Amino acid sequence: MIKPTRVAIAMSGGVDSSVAAALLKAAGHEVFGLMLRLWNPSPTIQNRCCSPADLALAQQVATTLDIPFYTLDAKGLFKATVVDPFIEGYTNGVTPNPCLNCNRKVRWGFLLDRALAMGASHMATGHYARLETQGNRFYLLRAKDRMKDQSYILSVLHQEQLAHALFPLGELQKSEVRQLASEYELPVADRGESQDLCFLGGMDYRTFLETQQANLPPPGPIIDSVGNRLGTHQGLASYTIGQRKGIRISAQEPYYVMQKDHLNNHLIVGRRAELGRKEFWVEECNWIAGIPPQAETQATAKVRYKSAEIMSTLFPETNQRLRVQLHQSLPDITPGQAAVFYQEEYCLGGGIIST
Repeated sequence: MIKPTRVAIAMSGGVDSSVAAALLKAAGHEVFGLMLRLWNPSPTIQNRCCSPADLALAQQVATTLDIPFYTLDAKGLFKATVVDPFIEGYTNGVTPNPCLNCNRKVRWGFLLDRALAMGASHMATGHYARLETQGNRFYLLRAKDRMKDQSYILSVLHQEQLAHALFPLGELQKSEVRQLASEYELPVADRGESQDLCFLGGMDYRTFLETQQANLPPPGPIIDSVGNRLGTHQGLASYTIGQRKGIRISAQEPYYVMQKDHLNNHLIVGRRAELGRKEFWVEECNWIAGIPPQAETQATAKVRYKSAEIMSTLFPETNQRLRVQLHQSLPDITPGQAAVFYQEEYCLGGGIIST
């Protein structure tokens, strides 16, 4: 870790950010906590990243560690840059990943800027990832705990952000983090983790979209891969690529969602043997080291946060657009999601799947 300096820690009231704060304080840094107040779906439904309970726990942790603690209002920014694009994505027939926008524009945009303005030289988070410096260049590496590795959602970061980033948990296993929380006597040691999108407030995303009165595609035809109509879908936003349940077609062999044809409002389904493909396009690419590939490149690819990595060949068209050729077929390549690329321990970067 860097020599002692003034460090902001992004706090959430969870065990990971709390232990990260404790480790920074123990290492001799001048630490202060920052917590964002984010947009809520309604006055009665709380954002799961900054509920009153989360805020109270973060304050207790700061008191336990004897560090200053501040909250920052980012409700409007969060709504405009995270929630609205999420709604717009489903309106346009894609499946967006709002966590990428949050990391790019809110946590490592707005929050980092505020931390630096408050005199911090670095901002730390409880993400599981590692950093490496070679000369004046910064590289993002996988966490030692592969089950918790979060380099996928940090693939949007660039050199200027990484120059101020610290990830104190990158070398630790989750079990070790839990143990440290107990050793530091933090009030969050046994707190569970939420896997839902924070702004859904526990709602299913379909229910959330309805509450926001999103202008979603209406019901339309379900067709097979050769154009036969098999039924009527309930609106393209209700389905994801690779989905099997909920299609509501009576058949001896189940159907799977293969494609969402937004232009014609068709839900295209097929048998399991028809599912999956090897080639797709990625746009809005971010290359972490600041050096886009200039020629055909071999790398592994992840098309979802929890998906398996597949060996692939990258064919760059521009610095921000490339064609990906997988070495084996995947069933869940979904427009709107991120494709992230790796070479051994290094996260090269990634972009948004377009087609």
